[in-house]
Amino acid sequence: MTHNINLHALAQLVPVGSRVLDLGCGDGALLDHLQKHRGCSGYGVELADTNVQACVQRGVNVLQLNLDQGLTLFGDQSFDVVLQIDTLQHLRNAEVMLRETARVGRIGIVAFPNFGHWPNRLSVLQGRMPVTRRLPYEWYDTPNIRVGTFADFAALAEKNKLHVLDAFGLQDGQEVRWLPNLMAGTAVFKFEG
Repeated sequence: MTHNINLHALAQLVPVGSRVLDLGCGDGALLDHLQKHRGCSGYGVELADTNVQACVQRGVNVLQLNLDQGLTLFGDQSFDVVLQIDTLQHLRNAEVMLRETARVGRIGIVAFPNFGHWPNRLSVLQGRMPVTRRLPYEWYDTPNIRVGTFADFAALAEKNKLHVLDAFGLQDGQEVRWLPNLMAGTAVFKFEG
């Protein structure tokens, strides 16, 4: 995760000493933080060579896998917590991976850019796709396959019979619990299957 402020806020959701699987772990910064500051262990899953190398340099256990091929490598409830931080919007099989997250982990934590955030809505009303700190790419060169809102994910969780333990937004590292679909750039959900 590139935003250190959000990294610390998300790390607080992970119980101390948890066995963690971080899907789309990037350079391993979050898992490294969890190991050093929360006594966690586990693995990151990443596809990009440069990120895999960065994980190794940090001392983070990493597996180079394409998440679009699933998590058949892992058994049911193999981890205390499965993280999908800024990953869901890049996946072709987002709904399947959400169910896999609930299968592989006792708890799932998902965070993604909230397209319903008011500056994004304003951009669309002005006829343009938003370009913000959370959505920093133009529409034609974005790595995101899809965009979603806080409310969209709540509906997806209900459809897949996931029990949402906590849901809120993050804006500049601060929790947003009042109108998070409108007021937060990042949507955060903690759930169990």
